[in-house]
Amino acid sequence: MRVPNSVVLPVGTHVDCCEEQEVAEKTHDIMARITAMLAERKSNLAHFIDNLEGSEEPKFYMDQWERLKEMESCTLTILNLVAVNCTDHCDIKKLEATILEHVKNEELFPEVVRVLPPVYRQVEAAIVDIARSEEMADHGMMDLQYLFSKLSQPEHRAGLDRELLQDILRYLHRIGLIVWYEEIKQLESTVFLQPTFLIMMFKLLVRYHLVQQLESIS
Repeated sequence: MRVPNSVVLPVGTHVDCCEEQEVAEKTHDIMARITAMLAERKSNLAHFIDNLEGSEEPKFYMDQWERLKEMESCTLTILNLVAVNCTDHCDIKKLEATILEHVKNEELFPEVVRVLPPVYRQVEAAIVDIARSEEMADHGMMDLQYLFSKLSQPEHRAGLDRELLQDILRYLHRIGLIVWYEEIKQLESTVFLQPTFLIMMFKLLVRYHLVQQLESIS
């Protein structure tokens, strides 16, 4: 909701636990809830903005007003939910095909036809090599400055300035090759070259009934 021009593909899993009619009903219910949630968000933002504009000293709330207006301008496109049975390889392939079909849609992703400079591919290939190297730890965490020094070596890409590297890292973050939380102060100097490690950690830490599981431990 905070990313400009976001495109979201809802995916419903565990289809194998439901009857066909139940899948259709749940799909309709989920899409209706999403629509209602977005309508409520839009209404709440408009209400907050009106309150700030109608305050006695609106100039004191200019920062809040600008943030709310920025959030209000963020469009969000919700695609039709895809229901899959994660134990069925055919369903996984169906989901993959659906994602690729949407990604290639120029109306949804106008930048899909943009040609990247060769240096982007060179840095991407270099990062893949570094992530697969023997010196890379399983967690895939690397200091940003150290990564910069590695990529500046002759065998990778000499003369790569820091600003360009940061732009390339942002692109690689968007496509999911790496994870770089540059907006979080404690993590801005760390690059995760193995996103799958983060996913594994989140699966261990964030789970259904986590509180009940923790409370059951004596």
